[in-house]
Amino acid sequence: MGVQLNPSMKLEIPYGKDGAKTLVVPERNFVAALLPNDVYSGFDYEIDAIQQGIDAPIQSEHLEQFLEGAQNVVVIVNDGTRPTPTARVLDVLQTKMRLDSARFLIATGAHRAPTEEELTNIFGDHLSKVRPMIHSHDSRKDKMVMLGRSKNGTDMWVNDIAVQADRLIIITSVEPHYFAGYTGGRKSFLPGVASYQTIEQNHRLAMRPEARILALQGNPVHEDMMDALGVIHDKRIFSIQVVLDRHQRVFRVAAGELNSSFKLATEWANEVFSVKIASKADVVVSVAHYPMDVDLYQTQKVLDNAKLALKPGGTLIFVSKCREGIGDEVFYKQLARSKDPDQVLRNLAAEYKLGYHKAAKIAELLRWARIFGVTSLPNEALERINIRPFETVQKALDAALLEKPDASVLVIFEASVLVPRVV
Repeated sequence: MGVQLNPSMKLEIPYGKDGAKTLVVPERNFVAALLPNDVYSGFDYEIDAIQQGIDAPIQSEHLEQFLEGAQNVVVIVNDGTRPTPTARVLDVLQTKMRLDSARFLIATGAHRAPTEEELTNIFGDHLSKVRPMIHSHDSRKDKMVMLGRSKNGTDMWVNDIAVQADRLIIITSVEPHYFAGYTGGRKSFLPGVASYQTIEQNHRLAMRPEARILALQGNPVHEDMMDALGVIHDKRIFSIQVVLDRHQRVFRVAAGELNSSFKLATEWANEVFSVKIASKADVVVSVAHYPMDVDLYQTQKVLDNAKLALKPGGTLIFVSKCREGIGDEVFYKQLARSKDPDQVLRNLAAEYKLGYHKAAKIAELLRWARIFGVTSLPNEALERINIRPFETVQKALDAALLEKPDASVLVIFEASVLVPRVV
């Protein structure tokens, strides 16, 4: 269901919010274009799917009972780098509570605060009503409260706004994540509303090989998040966890107790995003869709997923506008220190700073594959980190085929969440 053959081999590759680049793949080379699996929610309207999920909470009282007697309700929502349909969830929530009676804490993690455009995307028509109650988490400057320490030694410093709430409602989405296994659930707290120090301590575990996509058991990042979350076991939380389909429509909603609803949502996420392939390809074109194309730092995820479909010695072509440039400079500076990926990895092993895990993932890939980039970044910015820049995806593919005319070519759309699996 996830493989879409295109007899003409002419593909429109999304670029930026509304743009596209045309790619023509010779028929002799073309294998397939991958999309998330086509699934049906059973609902004609997204609002019905959300309503059904909220009204049938898992291991939890109903939302109306949960809110009885509440004095300080805080709603934690995702930032602009996630596809979470927060506004559509709020359409349902407003029938059960006064939205302007709650505070809204945007779980930015270590990211910047949302732009005005992103705020509009997050809150939709509700923005004007709730704007005075919105606070964007600042991992460096906000008041934090120390709640305890995980078994791995991660200090659980959490935003005071979340700590002081007597009711927490979490709105999030669940998709595959390249080192935490999946987004959603516990990630609303760590890294969502944790301090920079806490995020850095947790993300250092992403350097371990067990920290990988679709993996929870044995994944040190996930286990550390769960362990750290255990220190707020007495906090009253109602989670709303959304799984989208490949059309960015609501597929399923799991609500109620945080961990139980997260577990169910990961199973639904696998139905959508885990896509079977018969074999790996010589060339993989990996596409970062808006808003995941915000910068090179976020774009790294499409490299990590696409490598699962790439043969050793192959070429990975990523397409991402990188609308806001490099992003976090820490990982970029480490990659730029040497043209030798082994030396980069040795440098990274000496210490850890937040962002090093992304540099390590790219350096590991460069040890056995070439990376071509189609972005709006200056050519020299990519060349400095051993990525070959191209103006168009067609020119990138043509260059790869010039060197290996019989190369098999696979195209992956929605590459930040799609996980190719050889079966």
